Amino acid sequence: MEKRNHYHVVAAIVTDGDKYLCMQRCRSSHDYISEHWEFPGGKVEEGESEHHALVREIREEMDWDIYVGRRLGTVVHSYPDFDITLTAYLCKGGDAPFKLLDHLDSKWLTREQLEKLNWTEGDRKLLQLL
Repeated sequence: MEKRNHYHVVAAIVTDGDKYLCMQRCRSSHDYISEHWEFPGGKVEEGESEHHALVREIREEMDWDIYVGRRLGTVVHSYPDFDITLTAYLCKGGDAPFKLLDHLDSKWLTREQLEKLNWTEGDRKLLQLL
């Protein structure tokens, strides 16, 4: 049996009042995630803490400093080509505005508005933790 890639991923649930930050992924060869919406974050590297990975990924993808708060929970999802374990943290954004270095678009939406977006399936599961 072929071994599938499994990624340990962290997501920042960034809040501002009653709004949540959502990011639109760039085009990808995987149509099931291409241009879908997600919470910002990324892969945890070998030997790296989840907290450090989240701060690093947001800095790399958005040139932004965030404050990582409490852990909201973890979901597991299998995509056609890989599996992820996705852990979400409640976060606050820094004072400076972020940049779209690795995403097509961003939106600040209320909890009710989040349901209307075309989410990646892993991130859609995170909505249940909010």
